[in-house]
Amino acid sequence: MARIIGGIAVSHTPTIGFAFDQKKHADPVWAPIFSAFEPVKQWLAEQKPDVAIVTYNDHVTSFFFDHYSAFALGIGESWSAADEGGGARDLPPVAGHPGLAAHIGQSLMMEEFDLSFFQGKGLDHGAFSPMSVLWDHQQAGGWPVSIVPLQMGVLQFPVPTARRFYKLGQALRRAVESYPEDLRVVVVATGGLSHQVHGERAGFNNTPWDLQFLELFEQDPERLAQLTHAELAELGGAEGAEVMMWLTMRGALSSQVKKLHQAYYLPSMTGIAAAIYENQAGPVIAGEVERHRAAMQVQLAGAERLAGTYPFNFERSVKAFRLNGFLHGLIEPDQRAAFRADELAVMQAAGLTAEEIRLVHQRDWRGLIHYGVIFFMLEKLGAVVGVSNLHIYAAMRGQSLEDFQKTRNAPGALYSVAGKDAGALDWNAPEHAPADTHR
Repeated sequence: MARIIGGIAVSHTPTIGFAFDQKKHADPVWAPIFSAFEPVKQWLAEQKPDVAIVTYNDHVTSFFFDHYSAFALGIGESWSAADEGGGARDLPPVAGHPGLAAHIGQSLMMEEFDLSFFQGKGLDHGAFSPMSVLWDHQQAGGWPVSIVPLQMGVLQFPVPTARRFYKLGQALRRAVESYPEDLRVVVVATGGLSHQVHGERAGFNNTPWDLQFLELFEQDPERLAQLTHAELAELGGAEGAEVMMWLTMRGALSSQVKKLHQAYYLPSMTGIAAAIYENQAGPVIAGEVERHRAAMQVQLAGAERLAGTYPFNFERSVKAFRLNGFLHGLIEPDQRAAFRADELAVMQAAGLTAEEIRLVHQRDWRGLIHYGVIFFMLEKLGAVVGVSNLHIYAAMRGQSLEDFQKTRNAPGALYSVAGKDAGALDWNAPEHAPADTHR
């Protein structure tokens, strides 16, 4: 059974990653950063956590305001450094842990935390700036830990309350402790401390508040959970209010923790902190885990009896992410044109496997569903190649179009999502039935 061994609290200012990449370890301006992080790095090397749950906020790099979520959980297999404008940092990808991430996602949703979920996005300095100084990623084999990133939207108001972040941590603990695999988990909180980077108040810092925050964080997090966004901004700067994210880590730990290390340094714009909190939680009480796991299964209990029904869950989403992504790309005119011109070449260039290419090329609609493709990608492919939704429905049921239409109230209705760029809709002319629709 998984257990949380402790929590790490670290700032994620880009100056940390910059100093590391520029090898400024001996520079007197930057050396205090590295000395402050060294005990944390040593603790992690000794404790050897299997997975780190990294809470961070993206700085409008991979998450933009066309769709901005309060809490977004990364469920993917691998995570790379994002390009923030000057090229991506020279860091190897770090492995994800889709199994634990899926379990956490299902558990938190059951507890009514309405998360969004992401794959295929780069992680910016919010995650990689501290990670690059916490783990030795330059050794053979790369990173010695897997991560589950939890991105928190704190840049566009309204955002969740400080107490909501704290409650999320408490729910995160229940999720981790109910995961059946024997894993050692560390929760990494990033962000802060005091800073403001915009407006006439840019450059604001409040060292006395930073130190008081660290004391309350260890001993009385409930008081911090009561603070409003305005109070946090007044005390620690508008951007410094992101320390709310720390409360998720604190909520995931026992009420009493053992602080093993704390350091603070203010070189320029941001109060940089590093701290280790050892979890003091005892073993789970009999019945806790069983009740929690049972509650997680309630919503889909019985769905397995629905023959021919395949709920699109995290496992299917991760497995078919590349193929779903390719088919989603058909909403772009240039991608459609290239696909129509030479679909095999386009699929090979996209890195699809031989099996994925076969499924698409043969229009194996049922096989695509079994593989993990969501139906709404099938209707996009159908619109591009001139196959109606009804042809796809019939093929999935193993019926001819004629037999399937006999089951409909309007047997003559054929349609698709095709728009003005669809080209010839061959199925509009009965004598020109599209090829391969029987598969």
